[in-house]
Amino acid sequence: MARRLLPALVIVLLIAAGARLYRIDAQSLWNDEGNSLRLAERNVPDLIDAAARDIHPPGYYLALKAWIALAGTSELALRALSALAGVLTVAATIALGRRLFSAGAGALSGLLVALSPLAIYYSQETRMYALLGLLAALSMAVFVEWLARVEQDRAAWAWALALALLNAAGLYTHYAYPFTLLAQGALFLLWLAWRGRSGVGRRALMVYVALNLLALALFAPWLPTAWDQLTTWPEAQTALSLGERLRASLSAITVGGAVRETAWNALIAPGLLALGVLFGEHHRRALPRGWRALLPPLWVVATVGGLLLSGAYRPTNLKFLVPASVAAALWLAGGAAGWWQAFRTRVWLRAAPLLLVGVILVAQLRTLDTLYHDPAAARADYRAIAARLAREAQPGDAIILDAPNQIEVFSYYYDGPATVYGLPRGLGGDDAQTAAEVAALLARHDRIFALFWGEDERDPNRAVQAALDAGAYPVASEWYGDVRLAQYVVLADPPDAPQTALDERFGDTLTLTGYALSATAIAPGDALGVTLFWQADAPLAERYKISAQLLAPDGSLVAQHDAEPNNNRTPTTGWQPGDIVVDPHGLAIPPGSAPGEYTVAIGVYPIDAPGERLPPSDPAPENLLVLATIRVEAPG
Repeated sequence: MARRLLPALVIVLLIAAGARLYRIDAQSLWNDEGNSLRLAERNVPDLIDAAARDIHPPGYYLALKAWIALAGTSELALRALSALAGVLTVAATIALGRRLFSAGAGALSGLLVALSPLAIYYSQETRMYALLGLLAALSMAVFVEWLARVEQDRAAWAWALALALLNAAGLYTHYAYPFTLLAQGALFLLWLAWRGRSGVGRRALMVYVALNLLALALFAPWLPTAWDQLTTWPEAQTALSLGERLRASLSAITVGGAVRETAWNALIAPGLLALGVLFGEHHRRALPRGWRALLPPLWVVATVGGLLLSGAYRPTNLKFLVPASVAAALWLAGGAAGWWQAFRTRVWLRAAPLLLVGVILVAQLRTLDTLYHDPAAARADYRAIAARLAREAQPGDAIILDAPNQIEVFSYYYDGPATVYGLPRGLGGDDAQTAAEVAALLARHDRIFALFWGEDERDPNRAVQAALDAGAYPVASEWYGDVRLAQYVVLADPPDAPQTALDERFGDTLTLTGYALSATAIAPGDALGVTLFWQADAPLAERYKISAQLLAPDGSLVAQHDAEPNNNRTPTTGWQPGDIVVDPHGLAIPPGSAPGEYTVAIGVYPIDAPGERLPPSDPAPENLLVLATIRVEAPG
């Protein structure tokens, strides 16, 4: 049987390799990958010291350091370590499935992991999650092999030592690894119960305790640091119910819900559980030892339950479940194999679990298509950000990294003339100090680019943006994945009162009470500040954006800045009747613009319907209200 399946096993491994290498360097490195690189580039003592101030143990960073010495620091090279770990995980899954159930179940479980979107995603990332999955799978395979030899009353010290070393390596790789140890402990207790009070059971207990003590002793130097990291790191917050978190977790380990929710989710979770029930009922008799049947579900329960009950759950932490994707694949493949054996004489019934597995494989492929090709699933594109700033930033410009740890990945790509600053300082920072430092930068630089990422953690009160909005005009804002690149220009401080009073109503309750311009004549390459003053007559139920535009003499669009009022910081739904809202906009005049009279105009539209501008009280073409004309002067 095993020999007949050898071609299938080779094909599964080739599929695993191809899925992990396909477009592996198509996307930019993102923030955490940059952190991995810069940590691994340090000498070993500095690396360990930096890891102690991180939230991850140093094992992966040390492995990456050794890998870099061999492979280099290209995007492909950096991610190839995870890709290799991902392929080896598939191989370990095949071996484990074969040991637990059959060669066919091993091949099927390997295929499910080979195409697992969760496993593939983190096999294409310069982080420790693919290695976490590999060590967990290897550890569980060695654990099963050790128990199998113990059952035969054979010496198994080499396997016990290997298990201790793997578990120590797992602990040094990620703090979610204990979930796998929990599953092993539960399985060992079940095995002891199955063995009864035999001499073999007592000897195995002593060895099991010894190997775990050895693993703990090897991890002991890092244990105080681990305790400090885990007890001081902010607890994850989520508004999802326990049921929603459970569904998301089961979806992640089957069809890759960590990447994107799919229409299959409502089917996959109950399908997985149902197959487990069938597996437990029909396959138990086909196994020589029933405890093995419980390994996959106990592993899933320990890993998923550990994440849900530990306070670590948030959607971005579903990556901790990479080991559970192996367990789920074994659960499904073992269930399918058991069902196939139970209904040998009923061909039509034998196909039922294969149909479910087929549905899962189709769902995996759908999610993979999203993973590979949908821009919405892409990582933050620091590569594109750096390329743009290399083109546009000039000597004398400043770049602020809101969440200063962006410097690791930003410096990997950016090599330009602008000065880079990381603010706020520290985790969370001091808002008053941050505001003062931004004000100092505004006094030294006429143009500032800001990269906003991870603000909820690094700048929860948005101190950097507030200081920029108070002292400069926002010119542009664009998202690159979950990183926002904003541009500001420093002109005269935005005024507190309008230069020109108006009483222009947009829609039923939104009134423009006046405006102010920073200049009436401007040169190409400079910027114009437009400050609007708004008032609501009654509470607004809808959020609106304001579009400030500069139109050339022929009516073509030259510059534009769209944002919710006060650079997105004062949404219209929070306005109170009578309040005056100051709303600054910056319009950058492109270099090379022809001299002439240019028109400043504004429009108002619902945030979700850009093409449906509110009509001003005075009729205007395309519902754009003309405020003023300015003169663009010839250079020089």
